Amino acid sequence: MPKSVLVGLSGGVDSAVCALILKKAGYNVIGATMAIWGENMSYVKRSASYKKPAKDACLSPNEEKDINAAIEIAKKLDIEHYVFDCSKEYEKNVLENFKSEYLCGRTPNPCVRCNSMIKFGVLPFYAKNKGIKFDKFATGHYARMNTINGRFFLSAAVDLTKDQSYFLYRLNQKQLEKIMFPLGELKKETVRKIARENNLFVADKKDSQDFYDGDYNELINADKKIGNIVDLEGKILGNHEGIWNYTLGQRKGLYVSSCVPLYVVALKKETNEVVVAPVDETFKKGVLVSDLIFQNQVDVCKSKKRILAKIRSSGNFIAADLSFIDKNNIKLEFLNPEKSPQMGQSAVFYENDILLGGGIIQSSF
Repeated sequence: MPKSVLVGLSGGVDSAVCALILKKAGYNVIGATMAIWGENMSYVKRSASYKKPAKDACLSPNEEKDINAAIEIAKKLDIEHYVFDCSKEYEKNVLENFKSEYLCGRTPNPCVRCNSMIKFGVLPFYAKNKGIKFDKFATGHYARMNTINGRFFLSAAVDLTKDQSYFLYRLNQKQLEKIMFPLGELKKETVRKIARENNLFVADKKDSQDFYDGDYNELINADKKIGNIVDLEGKILGNHEGIWNYTLGQRKGLYVSSCVPLYVVALKKETNEVVVAPVDETFKKGVLVSDLIFQNQVDVCKSKKRILAKIRSSGNFIAADLSFIDKNNIKLEFLNPEKSPQMGQSAVFYENDILLGGGIIQSSF
């Protein structure tokens, strides 16, 4: 008797092909879609600036369109399908963190928290609570699974241009044990080809590019907090309406006069200052990382270890030396200086294509 697999159906081509591949392989496939835009979306609905986004995104008041697409995909594949309201958990665990981090002058990655807590946490939990029986949980993420000495490890996808292992690094062993990623060995164009050959109407549907396609201020919903834009010596060059409106490395939208281009190099919550400087000051030799998770605690080493790292979701793999300050903190030294590492973003560590672990960037040097 084929095992049952719960598939996270988003309404896009990747999850549709994921479900198709598993069904053709003989699994009993059950579709599950999470709704995260609910009546509790108070941050947005309280915002005087709120305008309903016109495009698709993971978090969108238009999510009903994607839910309906998932329902149609399930009908096409002749599989059971359920929709679960995960909006309260999403607001508590993802949006509240998003807001607090931005107000502190940091740049969080909500997709990392959503994956570990909601998509691979709350969604399958709700399915089990409903009495749905399944052995594995699968999604259309581009990543691969490995087992080494009885431990489960993620690997980068074959299609490195679509690799999503960075977003999944906080999944724990209990979660990884039950996960399948059927697209990890495939190229994106192959996935679309499979969809076309099987007459899936989402074959050419565009990928969602962001988690929210509106103004982030609608999610933050904070009153203006006037402060100064200063140079490295503390000279006032202009003012701002809130440090959360800026990110490290930003050049446009500063509206200050200077004989050379200036970039944001620090966001100081304590003094409510945006610090700007010439481009050379944006390059950093390394970062300090905490809030760590490793797939194998043996990786906690006493000596310096050469690894590959990603310090932003859209960035390339970069060579770096990793050394532990203590069991909770890491120093990551880049072989070549990197421009504007973002505090609050994740640094994820790899050995070849095997994901070792990662953590949250706290500061740079």
